[in-house]
Amino acid sequence: MKGGTFRNTQWDPTLLTSQIVSMQCCVYFTLGLLVFIANKLSGDNYTLDHLFEYHEIHIYDLGGRLVICAFVLNAFVASLALWCIVRRAKLCLDFSCTSHLLHLIICWWYNRSFPASASWWLLNVITATIMCIGGEFLCLQTEMKEIPVGYAALNQKSDV
Repeated sequence: MKGGTFRNTQWDPTLLTSQIVSMQCCVYFTLGLLVFIANKLSGDNYTLDHLFEYHEIHIYDLGGRLVICAFVLNAFVASLALWCIVRRAKLCLDFSCTSHLLHLIICWWYNRSFPASASWWLLNVITATIMCIGGEFLCLQTEMKEIPVGYAALNQKSDV
């Protein structure tokens, strides 16, 4: 790290990889919980199909609508994860797109075919947008906090 800079700007693949893995774990853990609750409410059996099968994203019955709601709610939780894990507003778009790209690859592998459902694509664009904007908003709130400078701040720090 160069002297006089606020943040480390060097390429750190270990940090980046651990943040990506942490984000995916948080996203899938909370999505799994939300889809589990949605399945219990609709009376459906809980399977991985609800997470990765693009045919499960539909509005034809209560189960499909609740799965859609679970994905949207999870986008808000993912915004919180961006705030806790990434903590940089300018990286929220990158991490949101990476998370959804990895989800696309996993769904493609799981289904053995490329997702062709318009509702799946629309839902993923909406959730990526919510995740990115929500994460940017939360990170900006933290980044814009005043940094205490002056005699009072020095006294406060020495008391700790």
